Amino acid sequence: MKQFIQFLLKGLAILILTMILLDVLYTTVYMQSKSRNKISYIFSSKDKDFDVVFLGSSRVNNHFVPKIFNDQGYKTFNFGITRSRLEESALMLKLMVENNYKIENLILQVDLNINTNDHSEAIRSLFMPYFHTSKTIRNHYKDIPEYNKLLYIPFYRYLHYDARVGFREFYQTAIQKPTNSLDRDGFYPLMTDKRPMVAADLSKYYPKKNKAYEEIKAICKANNINLIAMTTPMCMETINRDYFNHINKVYPEIRRFENLVTEDKYFSTCGHMNKGGAEKFTKEVFNLLFKPKSKP
Repeated sequence: MKQFIQFLLKGLAILILTMILLDVLYTTVYMQSKSRNKISYIFSSKDKDFDVVFLGSSRVNNHFVPKIFNDQGYKTFNFGITRSRLEESALMLKLMVENNYKIENLILQVDLNINTNDHSEAIRSLFMPYFHTSKTIRNHYKDIPEYNKLLYIPFYRYLHYDARVGFREFYQTAIQKPTNSLDRDGFYPLMTDKRPMVAADLSKYYPKKNKAYEEIKAICKANNINLIAMTTPMCMETINRDYFNHINKVYPEIRRFENLVTEDKYFSTCGHMNKGGAEKFTKEVFNLLFKPKSKP
């Protein structure tokens, strides 16, 4: 019996040691990464200076073309991430401020993402390699149910979020396999149109007060960032377009741009514009809210 207990204890010790070593190995590799995705870019970069930063979901990632702003003398970057929600946008902004980003204007997509205070599990996983390193990330997630497991169990975060930061992503990061995440200053154009286009149904959506949006507003106020919150276009066939009217009842300051582009030819799907639509929309937003700068 004594030998059996000793065997179990040795096995447990080897397991814990292996998990610690794997945790250190994975974290070391991820900490070297600066361009696999927009979160690793933010985490590893400091003292950036932007006239305009775009934040939001795919309805930013696919909708705002920084080059159009840049051609008018602005320095901009599209930090939109497909599938992200306002909670992830808030944490990205916190990390930018922590890394001494100077941001004059923040264009924030607030439309479909205002109907929930939930998070995106897929995008949350991308912050996990930096969980032990960043106090800001730990504080942001201090109230989630798995917080203690993430903090105290070695390698747990890589197992729990294996689909996004497990062995496959670890290997591709280790060999420095390039991605297109940062190409075109963060803009990802949709090049194909799905036809016939299926109407988006917003009948089950209802805008409500959003904790992360309130956080973003407070961060911008504290850091003298001009926050421009706006809706972005959806096809005219969208069911229950009255949803956008309710947004302004909750947050009157949100600018209404869901009708700025309306023709079907500019849409890849009902909820996402194609490259031509993104270019048209970005030009319209620029002309409405900004003026060309004199170039040096």
